[in-house]
Amino acid sequence: MLEFVRTRYRFSILPVILYVFFLIVLFSLGFWQLGRAEEKRLFLDKQQLAGSEEAISLEVLVNSHALEYRHRKIELTGVYDSQHQFLIDNQIVDGKVGYFILTPFKVKGISQSVLINRGWLPLNKDRQVLPDVSIAVLKNTLMGKVNQFPSVGLKLAGAEIPTEGWPSVIQIVDSQVLSKKLTYPLFSLQIELDPKMNEGYLRKWKEIKIMQPEKHIAYALQWFGLAITLTFLFIRFSRTINE
Repeated sequence: MLEFVRTRYRFSILPVILYVFFLIVLFSLGFWQLGRAEEKRLFLDKQQLAGSEEAISLEVLVNSHALEYRHRKIELTGVYDSQHQFLIDNQIVDGKVGYFILTPFKVKGISQSVLINRGWLPLNKDRQVLPDVSIAVLKNTLMGKVNQFPSVGLKLAGAEIPTEGWPSVIQIVDSQVLSKKLTYPLFSLQIELDPKMNEGYLRKWKEIKIMQPEKHIAYALQWFGLAITLTFLFIRFSRTINE
């Protein structure tokens, strides 16, 4: 004799509310990770394209959002303002503390000057003794890469204020503050001097390391998997069997 089992489902209000809430959260996290994957893909494509394109001139940055050209190679001819240089303090390279050397560079026909990051020098044993950052050849044709200024995790009050005298020490870079000290305008970016160029120091420019798009997609699949598991468990524990 055959017996049939009828499956019925009983849904209470509170479990349904909790199920819907967590389902929305899990799907939201999954789609957020997919969005992040697309952002990273676009960023990597832009970075790769910037490295392969021809060098731009400083004139290109005058009437545009300068950081749109981040990572682009740039060539510029002008004169270093060697008498007014900035030292970014507390910069760590290979486990040692030192300075990044920022030197204003003036290009003929452009009202704004640009800060050239000429590289890294170690801190002297006596902090009161600043490194020699003199420049032998002031007029030069430079090659470099457009980038934003070095960032810090925690910004302390007054860290953007340069010290008196020259070279001037700063903790973080605020181009407007430095413009006031120089008494002439600056671009709100730096040019990282190409390692092959003269008049520079140690130049181990950091490449931005980001999570790859594939990892974001993997995380998205995990969130979607949890949503499916939640649905299965919700149905399983809502089921009642009547013979």
